[in-house]
Amino acid sequence: MSNVQVKTANLSEQEALFDTLKLAFGTDPATRAVWPDPQKYILHFSKFAKAFGGRAFVNKAAQYVGNYSGAALWLPPNVEPDVEALLALLKETTSEEVQNVVPRVFEKMGSYHPSEPHWYLPLLGVDPLHHGRGLGSILLRYATDKFDNENVLAYLESSNPRNVTLYERHGFQVLGTIKVNNFPPIIPMLRKPKTR
Repeated sequence: MSNVQVKTANLSEQEALFDTLKLAFGTDPATRAVWPDPQKYILHFSKFAKAFGGRAFVNKAAQYVGNYSGAALWLPPNVEPDVEALLALLKETTSEEVQNVVPRVFEKMGSYHPSEPHWYLPLLGVDPLHHGRGLGSILLRYATDKFDNENVLAYLESSNPRNVTLYERHGFQVLGTIKVNNFPPIIPMLRKPKTR
């Protein structure tokens, strides 16, 4: 798979990447806890992805591989998700229970973010049809090579415990576990740049 090329997406490709991520997060524990109803999940996921990671496109930090087989949305230092849009979406589209829990989850997520400049990964996913081909690793390696060259930290939260080992293979270390009520655990992870 070393011949797979990582491409940077432009704004006109936004929906294509959101569709890939929608497929990838269809069984994600945290995302589906927010929208357990499949129709609501399908209807609202793209709005969620846009609020959470959409600023990657204007910052030329949205990447994909293949025919949109996998996608990663990175936010550069000092660029954050659109929290107001996220909270408004939750208020409009989720249950009262979710509305009470998720802002507390977001608050705890924020407490783990490094205070130093860092790249943040809101969303990375591979279409399940293409699982097992190393596409997630290719996307991560592309980004982490850049971060090593820039000597900058990278940070993410894994919303699926099964993905922690993938991130660890790319130098991320677990900082803790975020647990609020019965909401699935979120695992914050930090990567220090490797010196060459």
